[in-house]
This record gives sequence, C-alpha cells and structure tokens, in this order.
Amino acid sequence: MTSIDPSQPIPIYYQLKSLILEEIARGRYQPGSRLPTEMELCELYGISRTPVHRALAELADEGVVLRQRRRGTFVNPHWVPRRGDGTEMRVVVSEPRLAAHVAAANLPGVDINVATVDYTDLRRTLIAAVAEGRAPDLAIIDEVWIAEFADYGFLLPLDELDQEWVETEYAADFVPAFVEGRVLRGHVYAVPEEINVAGLWCNRSMLSAAGLEPPRTWDELRSAAESTRELVPGGNYPLVMPGGHVAGETTTYCLLAVLASNGCSIIDNGIRLDDSGCVEALRLLRSFVDDGLMSGDTVTFEWDRAPQLLGAGRAAMAVGGSYEAATVAASAGIPLREVWDEFVFVPFPGGPRGAPATVAGGMVYAIFRQSADPAKAMHLLRYLVETERLATRSVGLPTIPPRKAAIDLIGPSSPFVAETSGLFSTSVIRPGLSSYSMISTQLQNMLESILTGRHRPAAAAERAADVLAAITGLSVQHSSDL
Repeated sequence: MTSIDPSQPIPIYYQLKSLILEEIARGRYQPGSRLPTEMELCELYGISRTPVHRALAELADEGVVLRQRRRGTFVNPHWVPRRGDGTEMRVVVSEPRLAAHVAAANLPGVDINVATVDYTDLRRTLIAAVAEGRAPDLAIIDEVWIAEFADYGFLLPLDELDQEWVETEYAADFVPAFVEGRVLRGHVYAVPEEINVAGLWCNRSMLSAAGLEPPRTWDELRSAAESTRELVPGGNYPLVMPGGHVAGETTTYCLLAVLASNGCSIIDNGIRLDDSGCVEALRLLRSFVDDGLMSGDTVTFEWDRAPQLLGAGRAAMAVGGSYEAATVAASAGIPLREVWDEFVFVPFPGGPRGAPATVAGGMVYAIFRQSADPAKAMHLLRYLVETERLATRSVGLPTIPPRKAAIDLIGPSSPFVAETSGLFSTSVIRPGLSSYSMISTQLQNMLESILTGRHRPAAAAERAADVLAAITGLSVQHSSDL
C-alpha cells in the first residue's frame, strides 16, 4: 500500500495505520525518528484529521510509536526486535534531558538504546510493554509506582543483584526518607534518580512590597494573600495551585503537602482522610475560593499552569513542586540560575494542628524482571547514580541529587540545592501502596468537588474515605470532633 483509497471498504484510519507500519518496516521512519505531524499527514494523504488521530492513537496504544508532549510522535526504538549480540541495553526515561544523560553513559560492552515516554503515558506504556514481553532492562518510574510494580512481579529486587552495593552505598548515603520508606517485604526495588519536594512558591518582590516574609502559618498565608491581592493584575488571584484531575499526580502531590501541614496523614493504621485535621485543611482551600483569593478554575489547570502564572507575575504565591523552578524561570523571562533571587520556595505553612510541611518525591531507577541481562542493568544503574555524576547533572538544574555526598558536593555552589535539600526535615512521603494510582485519582476527584462547590469539605472527605477503604481494604478511622 502506497496511498489511501477512500473507495475501499477498509476504514481510512486503518489504511493509514497499515501504511505507517509499512514505512517503518521499509526504513523510511527509523527507530527514534519523528513522524510527520497530524496536520502534515492530513496534507500528505488528503484525509481529515479524525482518522489520522485514531491511527496514531492506536499505534501509540500498541507501543509502535511514542507521543511526546510539544515534541511530536516518534517511532518507539524498543518496538523493533533486540539485536542478537547481547550488548544492547534498553532504557525508558520520562524526559529528553534524562535521555541525553543516560545515552551519554560510557560503559564497555554496553550499547544503550533509550526511549523517551512522557510522564503522563509512562505507567501505562510500561505496563503494556511488560504484558507484551518487551519490557526495558532499566526504566525511570515514579517512586509511588514501586509497590504496584513490585507486587505485580515486574521488578527485580536490587539487593538480590548486588547486596553489597545496597548495604554500603544505597543504605549509607542516599536520602533516608527514601531508603527507609521504600523497602518492600525487606527488599529494595528502586534507587532515586533525583528528589523534589512539594511546598509553596512565593514572589519575593510582591511579599516585600506588602511588608511580609514568606508565610509560616495558615493565618500568615491568608494575610499574605489578602495583602498581595491588589499587586496582581486584574482578573487574577494571589494564590494558585493545581486543583483537579487535569493536573494528575501534581494535584495529589500538592494536596498532600497541604494536609500534612495540619498533621494529617490520609493512611495511618487505616484511612484517616475525614479526620478533623484533614477536613480543616480542605476547608482552608475552599475558603480561599470563597474569599476570592484563589480561583475555582484551578480545577482546570494543567500541572504547569500555576508556576507559569507565578513566573509571569499573575500570582503572588503558588502551591507546587521544587521541580517547577525551570517553568517559573521561563515564565518570568529570567535564567534558571536567577530564579532564587526573585522567588523563594518554602514548606506549606503550618495549620493549628501541625507545622510547616513538604512532601518528598521523585523519579527512580528500577530493573525489570524481563531484562535481557539484569547484571549489566545493575552495572548501568550504579554508574548513573555515582556521586560525582549526580552532582554534575544537577548543576544549573532544579533537581536535588538523592545522595547526601552529592548534595554536600554541589550545595555550596547551588543555592537552590542548598535551600531545598534543607526542607527534607519537614517532608513526608506519599503512601507506598500498590493501589496508590487509584488512591491518587480519588484524592484529585475529592479536591475538585470541593473547589467547585459540588460537595462540602466534610462530606467530600467522608465519601472519599469510604472509597479509599474499598480500594485498599483498610478500615476508615472516623473522626469524632468534626
């Protein structure tokens, strides 16, 4: 097939899909190369966008192509069969800068083949690859997927591959929150590639103009929002945050920091989402909407919308992650190295039952059970997380290396690393349960219903707690003083 014939009984989308597969097989589109855009394919074959979109979507679902946000659609370099010489090491990462970092690894006898998958598609893509027997050797995953992937049997315990390294380097030098909080059934399944924390970004000049320091309590946060309301352009709000399912895991990440600031853990010997501390935190967020300090439209924000508004001077404060520094800088039109001069990142202010709090998270390296050479994959993992390599990669980037020695090495020359790594003492981590993805979705739905006014905070929390209990099998620990 060299063209599309609308007169044929075969659907147009299927003709296009078959044609693209043929072009890949013939070598017109090489592994890792970019396909024409949807509009270019429409013009090339004289068809509408609907069948083009469906053809590419099905190819993505089948693992033939990878769709990268704002970059295009690429032939999956892992879709073609492995080479037979035993040197190929397949690695999946979540962003281009990581791909470049991994691809630059220089190990004798190792030919690294890197595929980049957007974070929003990463979990689904990896699960599909395992189901089809083509999982990578090594992959970057979100640390909250460790329990799920380990329970499914996707991952190899790293301590079984190299117990000495796990004991002498990982346990001794990596950030304790991850070492202590991500051990499952006595095994280590993943090693952090970087660490970030969720908290509160503030515009220094706006706070200074209002005569304020970064807030440390809920009362100070409200005062800062009220005092800076007139400093943001009309139609905007002093406080912003991701507030619904559109922003996905970023919404959950930020919400957990707010809850932690009032001493609330959603899972602690049962489901505690409708405890007084949690409901108070949810009421706080709703009150910001009611008082015109935060927009209810926050539920429509994508994950990077809040830092964009902050950087552009259209908000004074934004609940978000430390990893958003690059987005803030780009929106402010300043070099990343200057972001710390104009903005400050602090824990989310403490509530009446708690203290200023952050949530620590990050992406991790994990070795898949389907790896063609687990020992070689472990060798590559050790190489990628060496102290000097982690420190060098963090220079000029909004990333915190996960090794204490790397933080000490880069801290004196990086205010960002020095300041944000100091927040680990206020950090909690997300629940390490195999059902976390479903838990996260329910938390996003709950917050969205509160911010839009569909449900009152107490009712929304109680309803979500019951759903989480059904998901996890844990009992709901109802509060008695709401």
